[in-house]
Amino acid sequence: MQMVSVKLLIAAAAAVIGSATAHAADMPVPAPIVYQPPCCDTGRWYLRGDVGVGVQTFGSFDHSQTNAAFVWPASWTIVQQDIQDTSIFGAGIGYIWNSWLRFDVTGEYRTKALMKTTGRYSGVADFCTIAMGVGGNCFDNISGNLSSAVFLANAYVDLGTWWCLTPFIGAGVGTARNMLTGVQDQGIIANGSQGFGLTSSDSAQWNLAWDVTAGLTYNVNENLKVDLSWRYLNMGSPQTSVVNCQNTSPCAGAFYTLQNVSSQDFRIGLRWVFPAGGFGGGFAAGPAFAPAAAAQYVPGPVPQYAPPPQYLPAPAPQYVPQPPLSSRG
Repeated sequence: MQMVSVKLLIAAAAAVIGSATAHAADMPVPAPIVYQPPCCDTGRWYLRGDVGVGVQTFGSFDHSQTNAAFVWPASWTIVQQDIQDTSIFGAGIGYIWNSWLRFDVTGEYRTKALMKTTGRYSGVADFCTIAMGVGGNCFDNISGNLSSAVFLANAYVDLGTWWCLTPFIGAGVGTARNMLTGVQDQGIIANGSQGFGLTSSDSAQWNLAWDVTAGLTYNVNENLKVDLSWRYLNMGSPQTSVVNCQNTSPCAGAFYTLQNVSSQDFRIGLRWVFPAGGFGGGFAAGPAFAPAAAAQYVPGPVPQYAPPPQYLPAPAPQYVPQPPLSSRG
């Protein structure tokens, strides 16, 4: 009896294992999960807008004169110069060439900033002594306002994206429309008297401009980007109009040049990236702006399961009578 029970147990276990193996073979194998990175922005247009502040400076403050008979003081030197910061308002349009290179053209207005310089001259043979009959130091305080409109063509290299942050570098070249307005020249003579001059018109000149920039982009989503950037901008060397003397004679008829006006700019900007083909296909309604079709659910194949194994009842044990035991004795 015990042997028969063990045989039945082994047969049942083998049937269960066989059924489980057949069931597993019939189950569909799940497809491996593969990470698909988001599509790059290649071939897409964008609009941009920027605001910021520019910390401006200029190199030297050079003079020229229209009155050739006037002898400029040999001891003339600039002892102080300064220009205020400016506010920046800009806009532009750009194109994303591939996943790391993009271009744009921009225009910006830089608000009026007060410019001031102080020039000093002195000495026995200089204008301060010869013309005025006194010794000591004489000064000219020259002031005016600088504002600019800057137009640049720029190229940027995006250096990869981590946690929605994309560092970038760039450079550009273009032109600056520099405007010097309200220029005045106040002379202070050693004996306490004063001279005064001013320009009869404002000056507006086109100068070569160029820049280099570095920054960080935060990718809010596929279409909206926020840029934080630093930029070095050189706006050329604008000149003032001729300063006409009002109550001082002789008059040099001088005009002045602000050499290499430059700025350290700190800006925050927004970029709106058009959907693929949206800007290039025009703004009219059409396929470029049509919403994507909803994904259609396609049911997968229904898994087929093997029928459960059929168990045949074990035959009942047959009793075989044994001959009676005979006793001896």
